[in-house]
Order: sequence, then C-alpha cells, then structure tokens
Amino acid sequence: MCREIFLLSFISVLGVANSEEKSKEEYRVYDETTPQHVQDFYRVNHAAQTVDFVLKKEQEYLPLRKQRMGIWDAIGIFDTLIDESDPDLSLPQRYHLFQTAEALRRDGHPRWLILTGFIHDLGKLLTAYGEPQWAVVGDTFPVGCAYSDKNVFPHYFDENPDSQNPLYQTQLGIYSEGCGLANVHMSWGHDEYLYQVVKNYLPIEAQYIIRYHSFYPAHLHGAYSYLMNEQDKKMVAWLELFRNYDLYSKSEEKLDLDALMPYYEDLVAEFFPPLLDW
Repeated sequence: MCREIFLLSFISVLGVANSEEKSKEEYRVYDETTPQHVQDFYRVNHAAQTVDFVLKKEQEYLPLRKQRMGIWDAIGIFDTLIDESDPDLSLPQRYHLFQTAEALRRDGHPRWLILTGFIHDLGKLLTAYGEPQWAVVGDTFPVGCAYSDKNVFPHYFDENPDSQNPLYQTQLGIYSEGCGLANVHMSWGHDEYLYQVVKNYLPIEAQYIIRYHSFYPAHLHGAYSYLMNEQDKKMVAWLELFRNYDLYSKSEEKLDLDALMPYYEDLVAEFFPPLLDW
C-alpha cells in the first residue's frame, strides 16, 4: 500500500490512546489559565529568538561536531529533561516517547512511523550542551518575517528586537512566496537539530515530521502557508496525523518500559547505525 493511501486511511483517527481523564480541548490551553511557568517560558522564547540568534545556532550545531553516540545514549541524556513549555506532561520525557510510539503501534502504523514517534523529541538533549530551554523546546515559528497571530502568546513578540526591523515585519520578510520551508529559518530548537542528525536514515515523511512537528501555527492553525511549496503542502497531512499521537497520547500513565524494550531495541537497530554524529 502506498504511503499516500495509508495516510488517507488514518488521517481521521482520533482514538489514539487518549487519556480518559482528559478531553482534546483540555490540551494546549494557552491563555490566562496556563501555568505561570509556561507563560514565562514563552515570554523569554519570543523575545530572544531573533534572526541573528538562529543563524548563530545553526552555525554552531549543524556541522554535527558535538559528539558521536547511539540513539539509546541520546535517550539516556534526554530522560533527565522536564519540558518547561509543556502544560500537559510532568513525567520524564522517556515516557512521552514510549507513549507516542505505542499509540502509533496499537493503530497499526508502519515501523518507520512508530520509530519516528519514538525518537521525535530527542533533539531536546540540546539542554545537555548548556542551551536554555527557550532555545530547545516549545512551538517553532519562522524568523525573518512577520509573526502570525496563530503563534502561542503572540503579544510576547513585541519584546523581540526583530519586531522593530521593517525588513523582518512584512508578510514574506526575507523570503519569497512559495520558497519552501527548507529555505526558511525556523526558531532554533530540537526539531531542526534532530532532523539534521537522522535525515540520512529515514524516509522523507519521517524527516518532515521530525523537522516540523513543533510548527503548530502551520499544521494546527494553517499559518504561514504563503511560505510553503507544493511538497510542504503535501507533507502537512503527515504532520496533522502525527499530531494526534504526539499530543493526545500524553498522560500520567507509566508504561512497563522493561517489557517494551525488546521491540524498540530491534526497531532502532533496523534503521540506525550504532553511532551517529550529533
């Protein structure tokens, strides 16, 4: 079965092992009731993610010269993180990986997509290199063009120096219409970093999910479509599908990770070499 047909058959899936205690409307609530630490996170994130900052981080990290290690080593580092931007999960991050992947697995998705769910957040180990969380986690957005009001807490962008630069505050900014997201500088974080680490080992759909799964303004709210090319628009459907599993699988349920390990050890070994450049 081709991937397009497979996608269409699952795109309307909503019952992805949601927590029975929480409805979909209770996830991603960003208003005056949002926990203060999440509001504080986005206040700093939106003020500090400038064009200059993003370009600096791309130059620092994307040669992938930090270290060589395997996926399981990365998971060990990643597990120490509690995501300050996430209002929906307080467990160690490892549980989110297993929750996402197991939801995909239960619904019969292909192994490459289950693997994508399992590793999609590993770029958050940027915190182990000393990066503050506002430069690692949270929703992503393009820099160098006007901010969409579909971003979380958009008024916080008023404190960003780029908001005072006329070049960056037109709809297209430094880009051209339909230029393609691959040519757009996104706010720096774990999506782009992990994409660069794993892109040579995964199908294009998996690469796209990893690179843009935090780009909620686009795949949840339809923002920034004027920057997308035809491939981007086609791939948004995969982001919409993956979102159901990434977001709505979050719960305080503690899975039996020891029992699940043999399956995931085999899955990781199927796609990745023992060591990768990070």
